[in-house]
Amino acid sequence: MTTPSDTQSLILSRAATRPGNLALPLPEGLVGAAARMVVGKMIARGWLEEVEANLRRNEPMWRETGDGHGTTLIATEAGLEAIGIEPLVVSAVANVRRAKPKAEPAETPEDTGTAKPVTIRAGTKQAQIIAMLQRPEGATIAEMVEATSWQSHTVRGSISGALKKKLGLPITPEKVEGRGTVYRIN
Repeated sequence: MTTPSDTQSLILSRAATRPGNLALPLPEGLVGAAARMVVGKMIARGWLEEVEANLRRNEPMWRETGDGHGTTLIATEAGLEAIGIEPLVVSAVANVRRAKPKAEPAETPEDTGTAKPVTIRAGTKQAQIIAMLQRPEGATIAEMVEATSWQSHTVRGSISGALKKKLGLPITPEKVEGRGTVYRIN
């Protein structure tokens, strides 16, 4: 597998911190032919993907396609894996990107337009919980408590706060006879 250059790694790591893994805006100073060359190589390697920009959500445009439409760049699962982000976490974030977008909150005066980080380090307890929730059989609170050594209220808080609200993961509870409430990522 090809190793990303410093510039490519910077683009991918910034994309990993943005909602929807948006790769734009590119690093300062990377413009014109140099930007087209770097992005072209990343698209060819499957690290970036050109998708239609949602102008209503003010997504930055990579290029215009005409008729008031344009494209933006997003980091792919392969791109995020190339910089060492765990595949299970990548697929969870990618599934959220493909899901129906929620209504955008109104921008507050102190909001500078910068995205809040949404990356998850590989090997963390949060990544472990996401992996458990992605299994076909899902996971119960007790199973997650046993796997992470957290208290049950910490696991519940992590699910509702970090995973549902911050990362926007579609987690659904379901009562299963003999197991109790089982949580899954759709």
